[in-house]
Amino acid sequence: MTRPIDKPPNAWEDLWENDRWRAVALTYVRGQLPDDYLPWRTFRFHEPPAEAKASLASAIAARSHPQSLDPAPMSTAEWWSVLRADRDAESRLIPSLQQVNGEPFRFVLTDHVLKETDFIESQLSGLVGVNQQIPNGPTRDRYIRSALEEEAITSSQLEGAVTTRQVAKEMLRSGRQPRSSSERMIFSNFAAMQRIRELRNEQLTPALVQEIHAIVTDATLNDPLDAGRLQEPGEERVAVVSSMDNEVVHQPPPAEELLERLHRLCDFANGDVNGPYMPGVLRALTLHFMTSYDHYFVDGNGRTARALFYWSMLRQGFWLTEYLTISTILHEAPIQYGYSFIDTETDNDLTYFFIYHLKVLRRAIDGLADYIARTTSEQADIRARLSPASGEFNLRQIAVLGDASQDLARLFTAQEIAHRFAVTQQTGRNDLEDLTRRGFLTKTRQGHHYLWRAADNLSAQLRN
Repeated sequence: MTRPIDKPPNAWEDLWENDRWRAVALTYVRGQLPDDYLPWRTFRFHEPPAEAKASLASAIAARSHPQSLDPAPMSTAEWWSVLRADRDAESRLIPSLQQVNGEPFRFVLTDHVLKETDFIESQLSGLVGVNQQIPNGPTRDRYIRSALEEEAITSSQLEGAVTTRQVAKEMLRSGRQPRSSSERMIFSNFAAMQRIRELRNEQLTPALVQEIHAIVTDATLNDPLDAGRLQEPGEERVAVVSSMDNEVVHQPPPAEELLERLHRLCDFANGDVNGPYMPGVLRALTLHFMTSYDHYFVDGNGRTARALFYWSMLRQGFWLTEYLTISTILHEAPIQYGYSFIDTETDNDLTYFFIYHLKVLRRAIDGLADYIARTTSEQADIRARLSPASGEFNLRQIAVLGDASQDLARLFTAQEIAHRFAVTQQTGRNDLEDLTRRGFLTKTRQGHHYLWRAADNLSAQLRN
């Protein structure tokens, strides 16, 4: 987790108290405000532009203020105050969702946010774009399962799970039991993601949030009784601490408030409260943020928050979200993910969280389109290589051959094929046995189970 930052200054109050003419003159600078929606964390390193300084000097001179002959240079704090006042005027408050101090969270629907939201919602609702590239049948099921696996693995890695993707995928695909705490975290997270798909039409309730947390943290907590249990009044709250210097970066609200706050959050997620208009994807992102902010549980809050984001997106009809792996992108830059929370809390402005995660969602959509194009091309290539035998292999077998040709050391099991393509274990075994008889795979025994892998001459066979 990233380190905390200083609260933004409020030069406006000081100016209004001591130099009202200058404060009024600063309002003329709004035309020179930056387009980027920067937080104070990065804004404080920017120098006010010459145009803004000139506007301030002209405004002061026009009022014949005594300082007009030599107006003080505009400071970055003053420039920030004008920017903040401009944002305040455009802000929308969410009365039911509040900071620890009781102040409602707010957000601004900037042109950038509206544009990105419109693009993402049109893509993930299947109206345009990547939807047209997704095949039906077993290939579609394979895409979904692959996405759920990736999300379970990388969401767990964000919370400290230490294992390789290859080992984790082998566990999930073979159906074997976890062998370590990290594998258990991934296994439980995968179960939660599957459960989220089943709950897409359900309303969110505190009991449902607790159920998701119990699945996410199954057999991963020091005390198993903490799974699905809100922290209770009188209990010491678990703060969010920086991994760099152990400094507290977020102190969540008192445990006495958690149940009421969770009820309000569920009402918000279900759309049962009055408030400003909020596009669906922003509602889902707010649920993600607030679950982490309120920190209802001893551990596993981040995994629960990301799972609830998926629930919200699916419930609102953005069905292509189940193909996305947002945590893969978050895991690539965990510090920036942390700052999206800190910037929002520091300035009480959800817009920072929205802007960052809209960028993540766009990258995930682009990544999905690339993945589909790549795998579709690979399958077509495999089909071409199998000619003139084309038609003798089903789609499951072609997918296995494609995977085996990309990773000659990869192991396959009948149970994995059954899970992956939603068929019986016997059907999966028949597919693998058939490929073995044809010389594409080899079969070995490990304990009570059989494993298949690419034959040594697989590449040569596919070329012939």
